[in-house]
Amino acid sequence: MKMTSLVLAVSLAALLSACGKQESAAPEAPAPAPAAPEAAAPAPAAEAEETHVAEGNDLGKKVYGNVCAMCHAAGVAGAPKPGDKADWGPRIAQGMDTLHKHALEGFTGAKGMMPARGGSTTLSDDDVKAAVDFMVAQSK
Repeated sequence: MKMTSLVLAVSLAALLSACGKQESAAPEAPAPAPAAPEAAAPAPAAEAEETHVAEGNDLGKKVYGNVCAMCHAAGVAGAPKPGDKADWGPRIAQGMDTLHKHALEGFTGAKGMMPARGGSTTLSDDDVKAAVDFMVAQSK
């Protein structure tokens, strides 16, 4: 039993240390704008919401992909997977301030643990909050 715990702890430490590493990537060229379809346009409210989500989550999506996905995509250490409404629901109910605080400062709960800043000390507060906002938006 002790050996299993030791192996699990070492594996988790190795995964979390990888969470903080950032990849250097060449800047991506913007994608060409798609041609406007002839079909009916979405309702203005829905279109405005989609635009807001797309603009507001570009940073969050990037941070998620570079740092957070290492744990959240696979559910490592109890990390809720984006889109899993059952797992995210109780967390979202706590409010965004609490989710941001837990992501920034770290948190250990009944379902697992969240290392401060996802294990990446180089992330700014805004980077962390944007990633949380991105995952929450995927999970509502």
